[in-house]
Amino acid sequence: MDNGKIGVLFVCLGNICRSPLAEAVFRTLVEGEGLSDRFTIDSAGTSNYHTGDSPDPRTVRLAAARGVRVQHAARQIAEADFTRFDYVLAMDVENLRRTVRLAERVDGASVVRLLRSYDPEAEEGAEVPDPYFGGPRGFEDVHDLVERACRGLLTRIRAEHHL
Repeated sequence: MDNGKIGVLFVCLGNICRSPLAEAVFRTLVEGEGLSDRFTIDSAGTSNYHTGDSPDPRTVRLAAARGVRVQHAARQIAEADFTRFDYVLAMDVENLRRTVRLAERVDGASVVRLLRSYDPEAEEGAEVPDPYFGGPRGFEDVHDLVERACRGLLTRIRAEHHL
């Protein structure tokens, strides 16, 4: 939607763990396919708890170890995002509900879904759990889930947009 580019927005609660990771993983996949010029990729939170903050250092550290660079300043999702982004992908059911409520206020054409709906191994309604209060293993598991779902998402977008 943005300047003819395919817009993809990832959404979680605070925009410091899951959604900036998904943004970075998806961007890395898109770059690897040579499609960077075709996409606008961002992330946001449904809350304003961490607006302006950097991503959680645990997310950044683990992603870097896997060759993914996470760089983002947390922000809250806005009504304008639903006219700017074609795909708005929530990490969990509660943030999907919040995102859908906001989307209903605007006349946007965004596809609003759970990110794991693009994960070929996930059951319907599967979520990306919040690793914030857990240990390092939780961040590793989240990275695995996000990467698999982002690969599925890119495959779907490539098919839908003939890329």
